[in-house]
Amino acid sequence: MDRMIYLAMTGARETMQAQAGVSHNLANANTTGFKASLNHAQTLEVVGPGHPARAYSMGMERLADLSPGPLQTTGRSLDVAVEGAGWIAVQAPDGGEAYTRAGDLRVDSLGRLTNGAGHPVMGEGGPIALPPFEQLEIGRDGTVTVQPMGQPANALAVVERIRLVNPDPATLARGEDGLMRAAPDAPPPADAGVLLRTGTLETSNVNTVSSLVEMIQLSRQFEVQVKMMSAAEDADRASAQLLRMS
Repeated sequence: MDRMIYLAMTGARETMQAQAGVSHNLANANTTGFKASLNHAQTLEVVGPGHPARAYSMGMERLADLSPGPLQTTGRSLDVAVEGAGWIAVQAPDGGEAYTRAGDLRVDSLGRLTNGAGHPVMGEGGPIALPPFEQLEIGRDGTVTVQPMGQPANALAVVERIRLVNPDPATLARGEDGLMRAAPDAPPPADAGVLLRTGTLETSNVNTVSSLVEMIQLSRQFEVQVKMMSAAEDADRASAQLLRMS
């Protein structure tokens, strides 16, 4: 009976992990630029002496669905969305460079250009810092232009250019902070072909309907695994009773 219990236990464990992933997706269904998590597991045989008659379920690295989310028009001048493939480079909490599709930009109290999560937006020379200004515009190529404080409307100055990249999706990995990262020894170069659409935000690519259906399926699957463990316990108890009778 231990084989049956072991199989059911590992299956139930991975089902719980998948439920956590789906719950995380649903919780971020309204998060700007969020990419849904993909959960999958594989069957591995138990290695050891004797016949390989046992196997268990093991979860693999949680991947991200990098397909673009729907675009939402906001009319806000600091809201930008990447058109097609590409990413906006930001400074991660650890100081390194990371990438996001969340273009809900704003200027903090220190004059830094950040996104809604507070990550500083990277330019060609590092995090973008803005001088006091009366008006701010972001071009399709990521160029940041300001009207300096006290200057006429035609006295525009180019401050920086947002670093836009388009790395191979296979080289990207998502961190615990939700940001995508490339290999540290091979940062992607800036790509002039990546363009922005102003006054627009890319919403989450989570499909709430399919996620809810998946959650129901996982719940039923977990119940089946628990019933299998209960059946194994009953069979073990019955076998022990028969042995006592003999």
